[in-house]
Amino acid sequence: MLQVKLIVTGDDFGYCPRRNQGIVDCFLAGAISNVSLLVNGSAAADAAKLARRHNIPIGLHANLSEGSPVCEVLKTNSSLLNQDGFFHGKMGFRTALSKGLLNMSEVKQELKAQVELFHELTGHLPFHMDGHQHVHVLPDIRHVFAEVLEEYGIKYTRVPIEPGLHNCDWIPPSLMDFYLGVEEDSFNTVDVFTKHGIRWPDIYIGLSTMGRNMSVSSVRSAIDSAVLQLRARAPPSSAGTIELMVHPGYPSVPPVGGCGEGPDDFSQSWERLHELQTLVKPELQTYYKSRNIQLCSFRDL
Repeated sequence: MLQVKLIVTGDDFGYCPRRNQGIVDCFLAGAISNVSLLVNGSAAADAAKLARRHNIPIGLHANLSEGSPVCEVLKTNSSLLNQDGFFHGKMGFRTALSKGLLNMSEVKQELKAQVELFHELTGHLPFHMDGHQHVHVLPDIRHVFAEVLEEYGIKYTRVPIEPGLHNCDWIPPSLMDFYLGVEEDSFNTVDVFTKHGIRWPDIYIGLSTMGRNMSVSSVRSAIDSAVLQLRARAPPSSAGTIELMVHPGYPSVPPVGGCGEGPDDFSQSWERLHELQTLVKPELQTYYKSRNIQLCSFRDL
């Protein structure tokens, strides 16, 4: 029987104390196995302490789109900032990039500063590094991102290409357009990451099960599709890896939280708590056992 290793990554660790608590509760319940830290998050230092206390495997969620940079020299007069002195935002960053307004040497400076701060907070380099709001697979950014990973010897990342995404008719058209853009960018990133010796799990899932779309059945269905793909690719006696991206937490309460400009709408919504409550359901643990799925982290690969 194919041995499936499932990395369940809780993104946005460090965003606020309530997010941190929700992620830790999820980890202690055996519902997630890995976390991704926003080092410019308002509760990043607290998150690093919690990861140490509970031995939570932790990587870096590189952030170029929300809040403030961590590199001192980029906090004023940088191409990465909008007129209010914050990063350009999820879509604003993509617009600025497409217009050629972003200085790639500043992107590299900020990514390196985030790796250094991660090391300072945790005492080690990230076991993996991906991008907040999937910025790491964008044109031009992907090359700089790959160079930084290679420079620091960070071996693992995320490539958000989700099998069966096109068939998910419950995703609103505007959001699906964004996801399909992420998918296209990801396909165009594969060769770049490969050239730099960077690896990622065999299959990624998590776009179709995010927020209100998460349920025990939607998670099971996404994993079942991923396992079918793995079986088609690999000999039966081998092992395959899947990463499930999740965003559990207790909703942020303004003004606490965020990455420098307060918490966003998604972090304040019921959807974070909904993910947490779904992930800890015993039915999911039973499902993993029945499918010979073993939860693990990037640290274990």
